[in-house]
Amino acid sequence: MLKILLPMKPRRVVVTGLGAVTPIGNTVAEYWDSLSQGISGAAAITRFNAEKFKTKFACEVKNFDPLLYLDKKEARKYDLFAQFATAASDQAMADAGIDMEKENRYRAGVIWGSGIGGINAIQEELRAYFLEYGSTPRFSPFFITRMIIDICAGHISMKYGLRGPNFATVSACASASNAIVDAFNYIRWNKADIMVTGGSEASINECGMGGFNAMKALSERNDSPQTASRPFDKDRDGFVMGEGGACLILEELEHALNRGAKIYAEIAGGGMTADAYHITAPHPEGLGAETVMRNALEDAGLTPQDVDYINVHGTSTPLGDISEILAIQRVFGEHAYRLNISSTKSMTGHLLGAAGAVEALACIYAIQHQNIPPTINHFTDDEQFDPRLNFTFNQAQARKVDVALSNTFGFGGHNCSLILKRYQV
Repeated sequence: MLKILLPMKPRRVVVTGLGAVTPIGNTVAEYWDSLSQGISGAAAITRFNAEKFKTKFACEVKNFDPLLYLDKKEARKYDLFAQFATAASDQAMADAGIDMEKENRYRAGVIWGSGIGGINAIQEELRAYFLEYGSTPRFSPFFITRMIIDICAGHISMKYGLRGPNFATVSACASASNAIVDAFNYIRWNKADIMVTGGSEASINECGMGGFNAMKALSERNDSPQTASRPFDKDRDGFVMGEGGACLILEELEHALNRGAKIYAEIAGGGMTADAYHITAPHPEGLGAETVMRNALEDAGLTPQDVDYINVHGTSTPLGDISEILAIQRVFGEHAYRLNISSTKSMTGHLLGAAGAVEALACIYAIQHQNIPPTINHFTDDEQFDPRLNFTFNQAQARKVDVALSNTFGFGGHNCSLILKRYQV
């Protein structure tokens, strides 16, 4: 007798824990408060002497103490991007209140994104080799494990005994969003019940700033760092480097309900595409961006009219901002004039591979508080943008938000869109 296998019904996935270390706050509460007030995290670089660099400012994390999360000996084994991951994941696990002693550890995993990883470790080791040791090959035994991008997922899994799926996603500035979508799918298709996911980045050093300066990607508005990140403004001149990390605890809905977890939002769907166009420039018509948003909506079983808010990639670059808005207008049509758009990179700077996680939290903020975080630093309208679009310029705006979409696009043409929605029974 022929046995017919029916397709599996996808399981619902919810967010039950949050953690954040950002340029505008080292906890979720601080981050949310700064978002609502439109606070910029940009200032002169303190991490190194940037006097000879074209860009002398960035959005650094302030007053971060890794010893709140790691003992002194252990902290030395971690690159800064891994310290940020540890802090964010510790906050999120505590927030979720999961007792791992009661869980099947093989059904709990970690997927973590970073675009660059341990660039501080690389710079420190090479500087020591060439300037201090001469030709003697003296390297730290922790050099490799401080540098590799997958180490954050490893550290988190070991700390909490999570023996399920465990890996890193690397897709430049889409890395954290890809991590979240992958984690969502592992739970949705019954490969896991709990996933720790997000992303972290720490690239504010000589190599990071020098490299992006050489590409002419960064703003050089050294006389006014706090107003330098100005997405959709006529005088935007590049993005502002940011750093930090954010973590989301994802759970299968029934699993979360059975343990009485609080639920921040539901992950509704995600999409991933490639521009297949250029190593750094977006497709001028935003074709990859258009397709990824359509794919995410289809995956979520939603229509464009269901979306209330788009947290755009919006990096404050001359070409990128235009191509994304063209794509939004094609996908959403007349509804584009009824939804809110904002770029929280105007406040946090661009966290590169961690951007998608920090901006997913901004979407959850909008849903939780029924308030749209602003796009700050708008001074001059750009005639290339339709004036009927609501970019939420300069001040947060209260409105009903049931569905939020987050876009992240990375060098290499990587595109990812994530859709979150208000949890309803």
